[in-house]
Amino acid sequence: MARQWIAGAVTSAVLALAVSGCGSADGAEQGGHGTKPVTVFAASSLSGALEEAKSAFAKVHPGMEIRLNLGGSSTLVAQLRNGAPADLFASADEPTMDKAVDAGLTDGPVRLFADNTLSLLVRKGNPDKIRGLEDLNREDLTVSLCGPQVPAGRYARQALERADVPVPRGGEELDVKQVVSRVTLGEADAGIVYATDAKAASGKADAVAIAEDQNVVAHYPASVLKSGENAAGAKVFLDFLLSSEGKEILKQHGFRDPQ
Repeated sequence: MARQWIAGAVTSAVLALAVSGCGSADGAEQGGHGTKPVTVFAASSLSGALEEAKSAFAKVHPGMEIRLNLGGSSTLVAQLRNGAPADLFASADEPTMDKAVDAGLTDGPVRLFADNTLSLLVRKGNPDKIRGLEDLNREDLTVSLCGPQVPAGRYARQALERADVPVPRGGEELDVKQVVSRVTLGEADAGIVYATDAKAASGKADAVAIAEDQNVVAHYPASVLKSGENAAGAKVFLDFLLSSEGKEILKQHGFRDPQ
């Protein structure tokens, strides 16, 4: 009888350990990710790539939901500092990520996952015959840039400085998608955007290359955050972006491997 009780107790203990091994304090499943949706705050220039990555990720992790909140990196980090909950932050530059780190928002290391460059975006057919940054100094042009607080706007001003061109007149947009919109709608003659955005706008507007010695390389960092409800799932999704499949998706959208 005693042997039967001991055997039953051992069996119960083993079962309890097996059940407890399937979860953790943050609700992680045996598959290594949490049961709740993963909220990703990401720079708007990542929209196309992350939408595709989200679909590809769902095939590998069925039932795991990724929710994207896209916008200017500076706007997103301000929202995070004001208490917005999120599991992962992907910025279009390192200084903005540094603000998140300095504010104590990140949980774990910051990892670079992609690089980008700049491109001129002009109206379809390039009716104004814009050939480079030097042409943006013409008084007959309306040029759209992101504001200087936005990574794309800061990069644009760095490129203009390298080309010895003053910052042209035009709207100061909150994110790069607004620059793309103004050019494709004909509200601006040209804009400075990321090469990935120029590629995505093909058919609606034309890209004009920026000289290599004037261009700027943008480094994209990402980090898991403390404010979300599924840090484990955020890490799994970030690992996917850094995998060979994730890198291939990013490359298809015009991004480069981080250097």
